[in-house]
Amino acid sequence: MAQRTVLIGSTHGLHARPAKLFTKAAAAAGSPVTLQKGDGKPVNAASILGVIALGINHGDSVTLATDADNADSILDGLAVLLLTDHDA
Repeated sequence: MAQRTVLIGSTHGLHARPAKLFTKAAAAAGSPVTLQKGDGKPVNAASILGVIALGINHGDSVTLATDADNADSILDGLAVLLLTDHDA
């Protein structure tokens, strides 16, 4: 399983607007992707309710994971969304 750990760039964390952008991209990846905050339980990265329930704040470290054949490409794209400050 490929993994990528990134810091959240949005000033106000992964609230509704950046979470919507992220979950839409995760759903469009075509393969299951999980998102995990710290040592917590991983959630489906395409689930907006699951992602928002993690309570991810600016600067938090999260881990993306997938078993997809094109895992590096998927994780790179999703990581960029998480690193970007969508509140600027």
